[in-house]
Amino acid sequence: MGSGIAQVAAQAGYEVVLRDVTDGALARGTDGIRASYDRFVAKGRLEAADAEAALARISTTTDLEAVADADLVVEAVFEKIEVKQEIFRTLDRITGPGTVLASNTSAIPITKIAAATEHPERVVGTHFFSPVPMMQLCELVRGYKTSDDTLARAREFAESVGKTCIVVNRDVAGFVTTRLISALVVEAVKLYESGVASAEDIDVACKLGFGHAMGPLATTDLTGVDILLHATGNIYAESQDEKFAPPEIMRRMVDAGDLGRKSGQGFYPY
Repeated sequence: MGSGIAQVAAQAGYEVVLRDVTDGALARGTDGIRASYDRFVAKGRLEAADAEAALARISTTTDLEAVADADLVVEAVFEKIEVKQEIFRTLDRITGPGTVLASNTSAIPITKIAAATEHPERVVGTHFFSPVPMMQLCELVRGYKTSDDTLARAREFAESVGKTCIVVNRDVAGFVTTRLISALVVEAVKLYESGVASAEDIDVACKLGFGHAMGPLATTDLTGVDILLHATGNIYAESQDEKFAPPEIMRRMVDAGDLGRKSGQGFYPY
């Protein structure tokens, strides 16, 4: 997600600093960006010279201090509130008062993340969708203390990189999109777990019956079983609504390392 956001920002003309915790992770990120640009060039959607220019606008670092002068910082780390709060605590300290601090979280309330800062009014949710270069939606989330100016600047950025925005005005866990997909995924997994239907047939039902581009179990494999387990777990912890309670089989799949496409096995083999 982080490299995808960096890719669309650089392509839109922004100077981008891509930060990760290891040089290896940064190399994988930039390799992925170059490969994505190459595919766009091969399909005639991007000129080769424009792709090279965009790549030149991306610098990489393992030092979080390198983003101190940014106009906007987008965090896209794992869905753990403690990790996000620690990052935002540091960002709040090292960036200027005019910097927008955005989180790509899909489920954690923005207000909880912002609570780690001294300036919660400049914290906002910018929930992009994977793969970022292809997916058109950005879900903007207003925390309890997010200012109008911060929300407006986040929208301006998202629209400038080609996204259509929706605004979540009340900071509920899971926002709009993750609550919808989580409810569908949980029910689909329960149907699969109890033997009501196969993974293939459940997905076919959603594709042909509802017009979905991808069924919920294939979507889970693409997103990551672990990612959706954390997302549904976060929503359930906040809401205590049983429809978001993660099914046991999702926990066992994560325990076993069957995380979906990235591991080679999820609800389907890859």
